[in-house]
Amino acid sequence: MHPRVPKVGIVSLGCPKALVDSERIITRLRAEGYQLVPDYKGADAVIVNTCGFLNSAKEESLAAIGEAMAENGRVIVTGCLGVEKDKILAAHPGVLSVSGPHQYEAVMEAVHAALPPLHDPFVDLVPPEGLRLTPRHYAYLKISEGCNNSCAFCIIPAIRGRLASRPVNQVMMEAERLVKAGVKELLVISQDTSAYGIDIKYAESQWKGEPLRARFFELTQALGSLGAWVRLHYVYPYPHVDEVLPLMAEGKVLPYLDIPFQHASPAVLKAMRRPAHQEKTLARISAWRRAVPDLALRSTFIVGFPGETERDFETLLEFIGEARLARVGCFKYEPVDGAPANELPGAVPEEVKDERWHRFMSAQQKVSAEIMAARVGREIDVLIDEVDEEGAIGRSQWDAPDIDGSVFLNGDMNVASGDIVRARVLHADEYDLWAETV
Repeated sequence: MHPRVPKVGIVSLGCPKALVDSERIITRLRAEGYQLVPDYKGADAVIVNTCGFLNSAKEESLAAIGEAMAENGRVIVTGCLGVEKDKILAAHPGVLSVSGPHQYEAVMEAVHAALPPLHDPFVDLVPPEGLRLTPRHYAYLKISEGCNNSCAFCIIPAIRGRLASRPVNQVMMEAERLVKAGVKELLVISQDTSAYGIDIKYAESQWKGEPLRARFFELTQALGSLGAWVRLHYVYPYPHVDEVLPLMAEGKVLPYLDIPFQHASPAVLKAMRRPAHQEKTLARISAWRRAVPDLALRSTFIVGFPGETERDFETLLEFIGEARLARVGCFKYEPVDGAPANELPGAVPEEVKDERWHRFMSAQQKVSAEIMAARVGREIDVLIDEVDEEGAIGRSQWDAPDIDGSVFLNGDMNVASGDIVRARVLHADEYDLWAETV
């Protein structure tokens, strides 16, 4: 009688970079014959991939570990909160193992200790693209780990280390496997995407028999040759970012840049240890739009940072009015254990943070509504994410999954997830579009 196959569940928290870590872990598990299960009751052990960026995220991770302990009892902890092992063990002393971010070998060792593998991995193979937690038609492509920046509010370098770029041929081979497996959209991610290759001095490696440099532009150009949508996330606005705009104008890369500006006041940006050139930033945005009129800019901002005055906040409101960003996220400043910002004077009261957040979102909604209204009547490409009894839901070139808007094709049942269809926009609100196929 064949021995029972060990079953493992996984809870994945945090950002897309952590999601990729989870995908790599489940790929290893499946390659070694473990069965993946979707609930606590059916699992012989549970892996919790944690987030440790904000204190609220840490609390969410500790709660997830607690739930897994209560529902299952055999829990392996990994991810960003894993660097605070003492905190995890103080709250949940019964966990089987604790490891930090992208420590795949430590996770597998813990699984092997708890549930020894039963088979030969050369017999039970997984798909060449690996196992993923995203739908079949899009995938996150992580090009590096860590970060060399020293933002005052962030502890990512302490958690994930300094910038460590992957060899460019490894990135490209993974991208090729994904596209061959049916992926229609590659979402390029890292902590600092435009810094790709700096740490390895833009080292060349062979791809398709030709040398390719590990540099932001060359990587983006190569990805643009694969025939899939390519979306660039977490791009710091270094001068060489301008080089990819012609690729967008040519349709090789989506006209979309996710740039975390964080603020617009020079004083606040200086306190954040961020570049503080608001006028130059607006001038560059104007130049980008001249080169790529359809460019969508996404960004995130923080309100209520220590020392932020009313005038600083007004400067931020003026900036978003002039910059006219298509997609914006806003966070109320939250202290993070170990971040230098904790030592800054001028803490902003919570009620002021809340009031500024609402004012910011109200101002941005007006900008978003105007941008979206201008798309009514246009024909656009839509990547279908799902189809239900009411019709299809997809995304345009200006929308990343989970964080941006959707395109609703009400009543259209003749499409399938992963299709790219042409549609005419009929209606818009601040965030979403309604359209019909043409």
